[in-house]
Amino acid sequence: MGIGPAHPTSRVIPLDLLSRISFINLLKQEFEGYNAGTFQKDLLAGITVGAVALPLALAFGIASGATAAAGLITAILAGIIIGGLSGAPYQISGPTGAMSAVLIVIGAKYGLEGIWVVGAIAGVMILLVGLFRLGRVVSFIPRPVITGFTSGIAIIIFVGQLDNLLGVQTPAAENAIAKLWNILQGGYTVNWQTVITGAVVIATMFLMPKSVTKRVPGSLLGIAIAMALALVFGFQEPVIGDIPRTLILDERLLPITFFSPETTAALPNLLMPALSIAALGGIESLLCGAVCGNVTGKKMDGNQELIAQGIGNFIIPFFGGVPATAAIARSSVGVASGGQTRMTSIFHAVFLIAAAFLFAPIIGQIPLAALSGVLIVTAIRMNEWSEIRWMFRHRFKSAIAAFLITMFATAYLDLTQAVIIGVVLSAMVFLSQISSIDISFRDVDPEILQARGIKLNGAHEHIRLAYVTGPIFFGAAATLRKTAEDLERDPKAVVILSMRGVPLLDMSGLEFIEELYERQKKHGGELLLCAVQPAVKRILDRARLTEEIGQENFFWSADQAILAASAREL
Repeated sequence: MGIGPAHPTSRVIPLDLLSRISFINLLKQEFEGYNAGTFQKDLLAGITVGAVALPLALAFGIASGATAAAGLITAILAGIIIGGLSGAPYQISGPTGAMSAVLIVIGAKYGLEGIWVVGAIAGVMILLVGLFRLGRVVSFIPRPVITGFTSGIAIIIFVGQLDNLLGVQTPAAENAIAKLWNILQGGYTVNWQTVITGAVVIATMFLMPKSVTKRVPGSLLGIAIAMALALVFGFQEPVIGDIPRTLILDERLLPITFFSPETTAALPNLLMPALSIAALGGIESLLCGAVCGNVTGKKMDGNQELIAQGIGNFIIPFFGGVPATAAIARSSVGVASGGQTRMTSIFHAVFLIAAAFLFAPIIGQIPLAALSGVLIVTAIRMNEWSEIRWMFRHRFKSAIAAFLITMFATAYLDLTQAVIIGVVLSAMVFLSQISSIDISFRDVDPEILQARGIKLNGAHEHIRLAYVTGPIFFGAAATLRKTAEDLERDPKAVVILSMRGVPLLDMSGLEFIEELYERQKKHGGELLLCAVQPAVKRILDRARLTEEIGQENFFWSADQAILAASAREL
């Protein structure tokens, strides 16, 4: 008898093909009915986003330990590549403050080449997470931990810009806390020209009415005022310098750098920083998508977004750029400006290209202190103040502890260690909270049963009921031991374990039930189980405890178990 063709549903669809099909469907939905009016909205929104992104790209390029030009190239390529492949029409990517805070540490240790290599490796990591459709994993990081390292990153950015703001060069330090201590020690002469320049930008961004900043970004307006002030009064202060009119910034490039002896030797040390970049890129992008998705009502394909971020971050280092991620600041401006599709991101990149090639001499004259003002305001605003106030106002001690520890760990250690510390702390708090299992013992009360219309056919003094509420797992080990000791001191011929309130059972729980069964068997008694949840029953079946205890000793309710126990002769 011949074997027919396999059923179509049995075919395994490659992950890359699945992603391509999903992306094509996404584009069809997004550009359905696209017309001249939609094009105009995207174009105007793209120009508006470009005006906001220009000073941020320059500032974050410098803050990353690279150059202003590197930030500009990153924003351009991210706008085209990541924006074009994005999982949502509103996502606009580029260099960000959070990413800069991590990169400056990497750059200090391994130089610009290290940043390139780390960016490419992180891109591959993000791409794999997207291809294997594991985007949900990122959402497992608790909110207090995310809020904590966001605030920690804000501290790093703020402290990192104080030298440019004060016009000084304080000694290098291992972390932001040590750097702040060096600055507070004094022993230097403050350049009041840079302080005034930075203060003008900060004041403009904070004090300018929204009616004005809706038309012209506060950061761009602040920089323009600061430049005019410096020109009128003849300030002598450091400026950005030459902006190369090219999309390839460095002749060394990544392929040569990646296989250099220095990079090869440092590669094992670069894996953890790359993991930090990958984790941060994924978290920021998905959070940005969640925020803008709530505003627009358009759901983002998280896995496609990660694929886009992975491809973009792998390519960008080949042009001398730094790692990028989706940014709420840019994306929200695009949404507010009426952007309809991913063309908004592409038009914003075109605007930046025009700025780089046409206005490079003007951009090169922007004072570094003006960019430090932009970054200081960004650092202050990036804190999730509403969430922080909510935590403290409601006095959630575990959330506050996770937030503070993660924040200081981020500022004092690095992002990877901070996230690990925060997640472990949150996991410990969570385990402590869910391990509060309650086991209450009761003797059979015939009057209560009779009131429910249940009449016992035999004795009941030999029966003890144990009502269990909560997961029976390793976290409840102390309670389980005490329960076993109580039963040993006051043995009963039949113990009925009511498990309606047990959602989870692990190895420790299985051992507890097995030991309880063996103890009852040893004393010539029985163990009956009732109201067992289906998920828990499957675990008992797999462990063969159902077979050992006997299927006849499982009941739907405690009443049924009591009736059966009273009728049995032991």
